[in-house]
Amino acid sequence: MNIVFIGPPGSGKGTQSKQLLAKLGLSHLSTGELLRSSQQQGMALGKEASDSMDRGNLVPDELVVGLVDNRLDHPDCKRGCLFDGFPRTVGQAQALDQMLAKRSTRVHLVLELVVDESELVTRILRRAKTSGRVDDTPETVQTRLDVYHSQTAPVVDHYRQFDLVEEIDAVGTEEEVFQKIMVCVERLS
Repeated sequence: MNIVFIGPPGSGKGTQSKQLLAKLGLSHLSTGELLRSSQQQGMALGKEASDSMDRGNLVPDELVVGLVDNRLDHPDCKRGCLFDGFPRTVGQAQALDQMLAKRSTRVHLVLELVVDESELVTRILRRAKTSGRVDDTPETVQTRLDVYHSQTAPVVDHYRQFDLVEEIDAVGTEEEVFQKIMVCVERLS
């Protein structure tokens, strides 16, 4: 089973995907974590991605797609993945569809986490204080939200045409949001 989490920065994709991961036993494929890890390790990909991330912009598709394609070859991804932060553009969504098709699988569910923009800003700035994420700064918050609306929100429409999208009101306690997600996931069984 392959599940895509889509939502603006601060909507809870990472938190909720980790809970769902524990419940389903699938691999967690977070491009943000993969990119930050490659950045910390001084890898060439990390250095290339660093400039875009520090400005609050998306990392170029070809870098992210290559990273995901390589990650999908790992044995732990054979049972399926929870995609957190990918795809972020329609081009990435089309590439993911192709990568999964060549592995004889597909996206089974897209969970769109929906949160009011003022709540998102509050969450992101709170996360910056507690997590040490250098890309969560007041200067990048609006840029990241603008990029989400212009480049990532259209991904929802891409998957809507295949009737894969479930909209989740991601306001409430972590457990309340998780229960809403589980209702959608259990419909697949």
